[in-house]
Amino acid sequence: MQFKQIIGQQSIRQSLTETARAERIPHAQLFLGPTGSGNLSLALAYAQYILCTDKGETDACGICSSCKKSQKLIHPDIHFSYPCVGSKVLSTHFIEQWRTVIFENPHLNVNQWLQSIGAENKQGNINKDECLDIIRKLSLKAFEGSHKILLLWLPEYLAKEGNRLLKLIEEPPENTIFLLVAENQEKILPTILSRCQLVKIPRLSDEEVADGLRVRGLTEEKQLQEIVYLADGNFNQALQLIDQQKNDNATILLDWLRKCYGGKGVDLHGWVEAIAKIGRESQKHFLLYGLHFMREFLVLKMTGQSVVRLQTSELETAQKMLRVMDFEQVEKITKIMDHCYFAVERNAHPKILFMDASIKINGILKSKITA
Repeated sequence: MQFKQIIGQQSIRQSLTETARAERIPHAQLFLGPTGSGNLSLALAYAQYILCTDKGETDACGICSSCKKSQKLIHPDIHFSYPCVGSKVLSTHFIEQWRTVIFENPHLNVNQWLQSIGAENKQGNINKDECLDIIRKLSLKAFEGSHKILLLWLPEYLAKEGNRLLKLIEEPPENTIFLLVAENQEKILPTILSRCQLVKIPRLSDEEVADGLRVRGLTEEKQLQEIVYLADGNFNQALQLIDQQKNDNATILLDWLRKCYGGKGVDLHGWVEAIAKIGRESQKHFLLYGLHFMREFLVLKMTGQSVVRLQTSELETAQKMLRVMDFEQVEKITKIMDHCYFAVERNAHPKILFMDASIKINGILKSKITA
């Protein structure tokens, strides 16, 4: 991957190319950024730039032998490590799947990756054998390039096994570079954090997400703005929203809240049956929209201003709800939606999940009346 293929992050790109041209490459760097920020893309482009034999001022040449291999993820001096499922499996066992998903979407999240390798409900990890394999591979000399590079995606999944890599990260063999790509600093071993130079990757701006979507052929402005609002700087989420068959989530949400307020079992059962049929990804996007709507409704309620991230019809609905819902109710309903999103990602039974949520929301909405 070349830097020119990356969405936004111009200052980070410039800093990385400057360190490589000046031959001041830290031996261990941690690219820390939220999902969809492009932290993995930056690490991939940086690895290619380091090994490029005809570097430009701002990017790899893209045509030398090293670049061609890096772009295909087959360069013998770039090693990859990532979460897998099982106690004995190695990243190399899934290298073909890794190449496929990175070519399709380098902004993917861990759940998408694990589902692509058939993890289902199993938890991913970077195990003992993987750590020993990393040590073995980095003990060898570089095959072709000037450096050996280990790109480790999501060191959060190392857990205590990360201790096996501490000495190697602190005192690596000559011309060995660690590029760790992480999303949650709190889940990384402090001993690993202390051995890495931190590269903070910010969330993408709305303009950057919109530009990235336009490059991918999305030109219908209303749909573009809706996706940008919902993505909230997460380009992976934006791509999922493009691929998802369009649903009228605003209408579905309002219908749900009305039926929850009414509290009639037959109506709630009908709504739950309908939402259960649309599929897991559609359910996630509906809940994501619900969280977005509640967040913007809260802004509207707090500020009394109509300058919120809602379309005209959505804003009209939100304004009508101002006299019906208070801050505490909004907070409780938001927590329920957030829990539902978490549960849907983990294959919870949709009918049970949404019926339980509906009953709870009914109690929250009715509490204001009975208080």
